[in-house]
Amino acid sequence: MTETLSINKVDAQPKVARNWRTPDAVLRLVSPLVIVLLWELAAQLGWIPSRIIAAPSQIGGTLWAMIVSGELGKHLLVSLQRALFGLSIGVSIGVVAALISGLSRRGEVILDSPMQMLRTIPSLALVPLFILWFGIGEFTKIALIVTGTTFPVYLNLFAGIRNIDPKLIEAANTLGLNRRELIWHVILPGSLPSFFVGLRYALGISWLALVFVEQINTTAGIGFLASDARDFMRTDVIVICLLIYSVLGLLIDGLIRTLERFALAWRPSFVRN
Repeated sequence: MTETLSINKVDAQPKVARNWRTPDAVLRLVSPLVIVLLWELAAQLGWIPSRIIAAPSQIGGTLWAMIVSGELGKHLLVSLQRALFGLSIGVSIGVVAALISGLSRRGEVILDSPMQMLRTIPSLALVPLFILWFGIGEFTKIALIVTGTTFPVYLNLFAGIRNIDPKLIEAANTLGLNRRELIWHVILPGSLPSFFVGLRYALGISWLALVFVEQINTTAGIGFLASDARDFMRTDVIVICLLIYSVLGLLIDGLIRTLERFALAWRPSFVRN
């Protein structure tokens, strides 16, 4: 009996060793780390001049100095305020317009055509007109972010409302739901997935608009930091600004995904295995 147990134990160890594999999270980090190491090596050997792009070690040192001095936090707070304020206004306008057009045929006739016309105008093409109307202050910057973020929400939510499964409408009518109950219990929940798609698109556009507006007569913000660094050929600061934009966009997108998971927990595709 003892010999049998010892043999089984010996046989189990190689099996465990064969079944063990490197976690996917570790594998995902390998290629970025290799790129950073090659980048640092090329910079130290002088193959990549600092005027082209700074070495990772230099970028890290500059980032730490900006964090300690509080400079980065000050500019980051200003950028977040601009982006979130403009995004919230744009999303609100898009939701209201989509509800009016999506829930009413008359509303669609009145509102959809102007919205489609305005949608085709690039937001950046409005810059000269906005400057003439509102000057070059904060209002113009927020207005440009609003114009860029309104239409993704409007288009996706409008489509979500109009693409509700007719069988659900028929079932609701069979159950005796009135129009208000139909909208609240069937149409709005059914259009939530499309709303979140539009919200994520609007988030990306808000960051694109923020990069541009913060280079129009600004004295604070991540875009101002990048513009100022360009004048002094500080590639390390420019890379830091780009990293901040990407990390913030990723974090906020993750927040929206979390809200989406909770709001759409009733959908089978959002149920965890």
